[in-house]
This record gives sequence, C-alpha cells and structure tokens, in this order.
Amino acid sequence: MKCNGCRSDKRIPFCDTCKLYPCAEEKGIDFCGECDEYPCDELKEFQSLAPHRFELWEAQEQIKTKGYEKWMDEMKDYYSCDKCGTINSAYDFQCRSCKAKPGNEYTKKYRKKIMEFLAKQPLDLKKE
Repeated sequence: MKCNGCRSDKRIPFCDTCKLYPCAEEKGIDFCGECDEYPCDELKEFQSLAPHRFELWEAQEQIKTKGYEKWMDEMKDYYSCDKCGTINSAYDFQCRSCKAKPGNEYTKKYRKKIMEFLAKQPLDLKKE
C-alpha cells in the first residue's frame, strides 16, 4: 500500500472512514495541533493504532514551533537512508535502494516495537 498523506489523491482505503481530515477541514485548520480540542479522543486512538505514528505528538509540537516546511525538511532527512539518501518508510528496516541497514533513523529507533506490532498482524496485512 502506498499513501502520500491526508491531503493527497493517493491514500489507502482506511482513509475513507477517517474522521480526522474532515474534522480539520471543517474547522479550517491545517494540523490537529492547531485545534482547541487537541488532543481529542479520535486523535489519541489514531496515534495508538500503528507504529508509524509513535512520534505524532512530537510532530504536532514541532510543526507548531518550527513551521510545517522546516519540520518536513527534517522529516525527509530523518526517513532517508544514511548511505544513498533514498526516503524510506517507517517499516523499511533496510533501504529500498541500496539495502543498507537500517533504512532510516526511525526504523533504527523503533525496530523492536515495529517488529512486535507486525508480528500481531494478520498475514494478509504483512504482505502489503
């Protein structure tokens, strides 16, 4: 599966039932951290469901203090391979291009927790 983010045209089926993006749109905000109700129960549940969301709270704070553009630049570096610069996902334990390990700083930091999460998933989810 490939998702380019909440505001993109390329999203996963889960997004069809997501309440967060429509909520932000309705309130006229760009990020949940800008909301008066932050963090709401919906966001807390969303954060708890998958390993690539471990740093959601830190991300919201950084977006607020640094601005979206600076935060995004830092995330590109954070998720890039140290050897070749390829941007990898939170689930890439080795680089998609050069096969260096780890694939990025995120997987280096959370490898054990990500592996524990994946071990609990149905087989059909592990293939995607």
